[in-house]
Amino acid sequence: MLQSLWENRIPVAAVVLFAVGFTTLLLHRNLFKKIIGLNIMDTAAYLFLTSLGYISGRKPPIITDGVTDASAYVNPLPAGLVLTGIVVSVSVTALMLALTVRLYERYHTLDLDKIYLMAKDEEEEKK
Repeated sequence: MLQSLWENRIPVAAVVLFAVGFTTLLLHRNLFKKIIGLNIMDTAAYLFLTSLGYISGRKPPIITDGVTDASAYVNPLPAGLVLTGIVVSVSVTALMLALTVRLYERYHTLDLDKIYLMAKDEEEEKK
């Protein structure tokens, strides 16, 4: 059992990181902590994809010395997916942080429950 865990230590670490990020996202009421939890989950997904794409003993997918056999190289698809995912997650994080700043400017708190109650009170006052 321990040998199997050691051989799969990187995917196991990715799953543990994902669980930490998920519990942070669910249990904390602070919006900034939720953003950090989502970023931890993103990082875990990228680590998992990268670990699946790596094959020991193979070279990066750059043709050198005229070797064109695909079995000599690592699959480049997971690396491309990870790079694309990083770009998307940075954009989503920037948007979430901008919205969080706007919410803080309006309600002077980052507590999601308090923001909800204040927004509900504003809506009732309008009626």
